[in-house]
Amino acid sequence: MTHSSTMRRAHLLSAALAAAAHGWYVHPLRPGGKGSALHGERACPHTGECADGHVKWEQRATTDPDRIRRAWGAGSFNIGIATGPSGLVVVDLDVPKDKSGKDGSDAPDGATSFLALCERAGQSWPTTHTVRTPSGGMHLYFQAPPGVHLPCTAKSVAPNVDTRAWGGNIVAAGSITAMGSYEVADDVPSETLPGWLLRRLQTAPKPVAAPAPLLIPGQATRRAQVALERETERVRQAPKGQRHDLLLKRTIAIGRFVVWGEIARDVVEQAFGAAGETAGLSEAECRATIRDALAYSARTCRARETA
Repeated sequence: MTHSSTMRRAHLLSAALAAAAHGWYVHPLRPGGKGSALHGERACPHTGECADGHVKWEQRATTDPDRIRRAWGAGSFNIGIATGPSGLVVVDLDVPKDKSGKDGSDAPDGATSFLALCERAGQSWPTTHTVRTPSGGMHLYFQAPPGVHLPCTAKSVAPNVDTRAWGGNIVAAGSITAMGSYEVADDVPSETLPGWLLRRLQTAPKPVAAPAPLLIPGQATRRAQVALERETERVRQAPKGQRHDLLLKRTIAIGRFVVWGEIARDVVEQAFGAAGETAGLSEAECRATIRDALAYSARTCRARETA
């Protein structure tokens, strides 16, 4: 192991322990990426934590320093935070990838949209733990109020504003991607989610879909989750020259579950985005391809009863 790789591994371990010290449940992400490094259901060895059945990443995230040292001692993993178990609601303020609108959107960036929400509520920009992303966006960390169980949202609150809560994952400070590193921009404690924002999240519009029994609030039915894990793994393993085509086709294949209400759109977008980037596609290309694929599914998908 080279000196630089040893230093990087030590840096990532320190960042993982620092996040856990806040009480945030961490899990390893692929080195240099944003996808989970933990095994999926198809590759589950059914040993250890999974001896009685596959345990998903959200339940395997931990604050135990010994488990963290063992995990990050095995590789230079980026750090993911399971927001639900951590009691967090993280507001993700995104930056449009193409300010000229070539990506099909001339919406304001997330920070501008969020500031407008604050002003509309008669509130100032909140002082809370903040992480700056490599793209120039921001993650605002809030503590979920006791007893409140919020799902994730994707641009339903405001343009380029997503939120991560139960069923969600956020890339932690200290993580490093090809675009750069995630860095703490305001190292203050995370404040309780403001009441005005809580009310907005509780009333955020939800897609109209046929009812389906969700195994995890805000996430997916079992068959949709298994299909998502299978198809994203195919994208992650895509050979050069087939990556874009596979991302498009496999996302279309999963799109029917979004239409049928068996999985949240933002969960699919996040999973395929991470898989595409792991395969070597740019974040902007992943975003555009996934958007086109899900739009195609929405137009062409047959009713669940006839499929």
